[in-house]
Amino acid sequence: MPEWVSHNREAVDKATGGKVGYIHIPDMGEEGFREFIKTYYPQIRKQAMIVDVRGNGGGNISQMLIERLRRELLGTEYDRIDKQTGTYPDAVFYGPKVCLINETSASDGDIFPYMFRQAGLGPLMGKRTWGGVVGISGRGPLLDGGQVFVPEAASGSVAGQWVIEGHGVDPDIVVENDAASVIDGRDPQLERGIAEVMKALQANPKVLPPRPPDPVKTPNH
Repeated sequence: MPEWVSHNREAVDKATGGKVGYIHIPDMGEEGFREFIKTYYPQIRKQAMIVDVRGNGGGNISQMLIERLRRELLGTEYDRIDKQTGTYPDAVFYGPKVCLINETSASDGDIFPYMFRQAGLGPLMGKRTWGGVVGISGRGPLLDGGQVFVPEAASGSVAGQWVIEGHGVDPDIVVENDAASVIDGRDPQLERGIAEVMKALQANPKVLPPRPPDPVKTPNH
């Protein structure tokens, strides 16, 4: 997987002239959180971002990731000697995003793209996700060595309707990674993600303003 991720990041970088970042979140647990921190923040000043949750095995951290991805730019900050523009709040990604999903995006990997769209972060593309989001808890071992799990919690919409379970999350743009393309070394879903995020970037480029001239605080004589 790391080699595949590195290949994707390099492909995105090459195809976009370094303008677009790429992060892959393998699960919604410890490894996924580490990968997010390791790859999201170093690319925070890219002009656009592709968030890939294909093959995400689930967990319980999607809330933390959505909170970080949906931060909005409220102001800028400038250091005394640094010409780089800072942001308020810190670590705001100021640019368009897209999210890649597929049939092996599961559990909290189902919930993440649903909430990504709910938060207005960008379109989803790929294939419909797996569709299993009912949380379970262990209720003790059995004599034969097995264990009893009980369904405990499920996801609902703002309107109070059950969502995702048994169906999954539909992409805004359906893209099939067909066998012939994959065998040929291509990734149509990633290619479409690049095309769509570049289209959004060209339609509405978001660039942080440069440092303004230093203020003059002394009265004129």
